[in-house]
Parts: sequence; structure tokens; C-alpha cells
Amino acid sequence: MNTLKNAKIGSTVKVIKVHGEGPVRRRIMDMGITKGVEIYVRKLAPLGDPIELMVRGYELSLRKDDADMIEVE
Repeated sequence: MNTLKNAKIGSTVKVIKVHGEGPVRRRIMDMGITKGVEIYVRKLAPLGDPIELMVRGYELSLRKDDADMIEVE
């Protein structure tokens, strides 16, 4: 399974599925990360966490633990 956590900086990926359950999954989906959406991986924080993304025209920072729940292609 290829996840957002493993995506290369500067790449654009497409969400296949959001894993997880309960409030964490709902929070990720409320931020606009849903099946079929394209995400551009902008950069990584100096210490490696969080990841900065462009989703639906806005910037979003996401922890690596949460990014690991997002399956991408």
C-alpha cells in the first residue's frame, strides 16, 4: 500500500482511500482529503514532521501519522 507519508516532495498524488476510523478519519475528510482528490506535496518540516500539502487550492500541514492513513496512487 502506497501512502501519503511516502510521497516524494514536489509530486502530485491522487487519494484512493482514507483508512482509519472514528473522529480521526472524519477530521481528515473534513479537511478536504477525500477519495479522488489530488494532493500536491509541497515540503517537509525541518525535523521531518509535519508534511505541507496543497489540497483543493489551500495549504495544509498534516502529521506523518495521519498521512500514513491516506492511501494514494
